[in-house]
Amino acid sequence: MTPRRRHILFVIPTLGGGGAERVIVTLLKHLNRDRFRATLAVVDMRGAAFGSDIPQDVELIDLNAARVRYALPRIISLVRRIRPDVVFSTLGHLNLALAMVHFLLPSSVRTVARETIVVSCVLGRYRWAGVWAALDRLFYRAHDLVVCQSRDMYDDLVRNFGLPARKAVVIHNPIDEVRIRTLAQQPVPLPESPRGSIRLVAAGRLDYQKGFDLLIDALALLDDKALQLTLLGQGPLEATLKQRVAEHGLSDRVHFAGFQANPYVWFAQADAFILSSRYEGFPNVVLEALACGAPVVATPAPGGVKEILSGLEGCIVAEAVNAEQLAQAIATWLKGPRLRMPGSVTEPYRLERIVDEYQ
Repeated sequence: MTPRRRHILFVIPTLGGGGAERVIVTLLKHLNRDRFRATLAVVDMRGAAFGSDIPQDVELIDLNAARVRYALPRIISLVRRIRPDVVFSTLGHLNLALAMVHFLLPSSVRTVARETIVVSCVLGRYRWAGVWAALDRLFYRAHDLVVCQSRDMYDDLVRNFGLPARKAVVIHNPIDEVRIRTLAQQPVPLPESPRGSIRLVAAGRLDYQKGFDLLIDALALLDDKALQLTLLGQGPLEATLKQRVAEHGLSDRVHFAGFQANPYVWFAQADAFILSSRYEGFPNVVLEALACGAPVVATPAPGGVKEILSGLEGCIVAEAVNAEQLAQAIATWLKGPRLRMPGSVTEPYRLERIVDEYQ
């Protein structure tokens, strides 16, 4: 007798170009169709960078709402109508909203929330942080299971927000090594660097979390004319960061390349990738850089950095999240053998292995 296929309703705020969206799209592509069928509901389809990547056999539902709170009645109605086996959500504000209305869903429906950040790190920057923390403590346990990307995330939810340990599980993010290495070999011409320079690359949204201000300050402290840094990404702090570069007299050594659809060419040709984040969920970009052969120098940002890099020869994790320690870590890397990373370093995050864990 053929087992019944489980129906999974994935719910996500947007299909923008972020890491959370990429993970959901990856799961949708690779779930075993003999075991699962999938429906995807998106709160706001505007700017759907991954819209064309949704498999044709996945029903796509546009909830047509500007915010999660406006979409909640439509989500509840959808769940009651199609009665999936599991509702799978991602991103903290959506996860919290679904936990708060869990009692309105059919009792047969299980909810699984995928958290994307170390909650304690980000709540401190919210207005009414205490209220949000109280809501998380009160309602998050309503989910049947919470997927944490890293051990830091798991420990934070269990210790600081009272999530029962039996309701939390750690599943790292998957990496599509074949796709990344194929893209890394594309003949994309990059700007030439001065002869004898050491090419550093960093990538991410230009915002407070990613700590590019710390990285610029670290380069100023090092005062090594050979170091050439390229920042890939866009964000609200772009003008502020450019001003900081100018104030340090680094305009000839720090370059802003904007958003790059194929950052992997840059990673593959870099001497090292630098992660300067203040906190993370689980830094996909570190896995991608490693897959391209680039060693990584990083701050010890809560959220998986040390899980990935500890014990990897050729990679350096700073002692603290500040410019001085990041500068020291880069200096330590400069004095070392500057190894390229073997393909085996990303084996624990292989696509098939992580998809199996989700299944």
